[in-house]
Amino acid sequence: MRTRLAAMGAALAGLASIVPPALAADPKLPATMAWSAYDVGSGGYNQAVAIGSAFKNRYGVNLRVIPGKNDVSRMLPLKTGKLDFVANGVGSYMAQEGLYEFGAKDWGPLPIRLLMTNISNQALAMIVAGDIGVKTVADMKGKRVSWVIGAPALNQNLTAVLAFAGLSWNDVQKVEFGGYAASLDAIINNQSDAGFSVSVSGKAYQLEKSPRGLAYPSMPASDTAGWARVQAVAPYMVPVKASEGAGLSKDKAVESSAYPYPILHTLDDRKADEVHALMQAMVDTYPMYKDAAPGNEGWALGQQNLAWVVPYHEGAIRYYREKGVWTDAHQKHNDALIRRQQVLAAAWKKVSAQNLDEQAHMAAWQKARAAALREAGLNVVLDSW
Repeated sequence: MRTRLAAMGAALAGLASIVPPALAADPKLPATMAWSAYDVGSGGYNQAVAIGSAFKNRYGVNLRVIPGKNDVSRMLPLKTGKLDFVANGVGSYMAQEGLYEFGAKDWGPLPIRLLMTNISNQALAMIVAGDIGVKTVADMKGKRVSWVIGAPALNQNLTAVLAFAGLSWNDVQKVEFGGYAASLDAIINNQSDAGFSVSVSGKAYQLEKSPRGLAYPSMPASDTAGWARVQAVAPYMVPVKASEGAGLSKDKAVESSAYPYPILHTLDDRKADEVHALMQAMVDTYPMYKDAAPGNEGWALGQQNLAWVVPYHEGAIRYYREKGVWTDAHQKHNDALIRRQQVLAAAWKKVSAQNLDEQAHMAAWQKARAAALREAGLNVVLDSW
């Protein structure tokens, strides 16, 4: 009996070490949360899993990370209320804008609200097979480039990279694939020569180790004309000297492109207290997950860009104010972004009321969207697509 009691006591002590007792200062999180993220093996998925492990160890919270092969499949569960948050790429910006697939009749511009973004030394860029001799974006002319069906963000990113050298999809061979992972596996399997990826993704490392190898076309920040062409179609992109990821290091950095990835967001109707609690959990457990996946250091509070192209949630703003990092200038910028969303929503309502067929609807939406933004004195970014 004494032996059994001792064993039971040891087991309970072990459980206590796995899930520490709740403290008054701990955030009030639900027992189970669900996020969508990129495919299994992607940088975003790996980071979300690492964050979930920290939440489990610190708070006993189960974070379910649901992989989605494209932007639509990642965003749909959020739109329909089947999950809480999304760790996505700039597909969320596309959803805010009602661009590409998000301009379809059953979508429309969404009131996206940010919590945090990951900004690190990684590249979010065109990755190219190392055996085709590509050194600059201009060298991509005539090469095969992966196009992901249902992933407007990935495709728009590649459009922007091609624009750096004055190229378009008419200058390359477009090869279509059904998902992000397939678009990069195709490079390894010699079905394509290039695709879009974060440099810390599992797929980028696989390409680096494959017989074809890996290269990043150079996009020097000094080429201001090239970067003006990039940002005309991708205002969220910035030049970066990337030193983290496949084929990269501090001694082997590359001048490339980047934007925050992943971006953690929800919709505007999420309760402020829930968002505030998640913000606290993300910051408090940062020491536990920052080294658990490549690129995770970019989630640090000090790395946040509080004046990006998508507005922040009121619960997140409350947290940033408490930390003393949210300024009046940030609030002014945020208010302007929300106004942009309101302009888009009003234009969408008018087009939707016409109840057009899908093709006519898309044409009418593109015209109405551009006209509404111009009338409001706002950047259209894309007139048509």
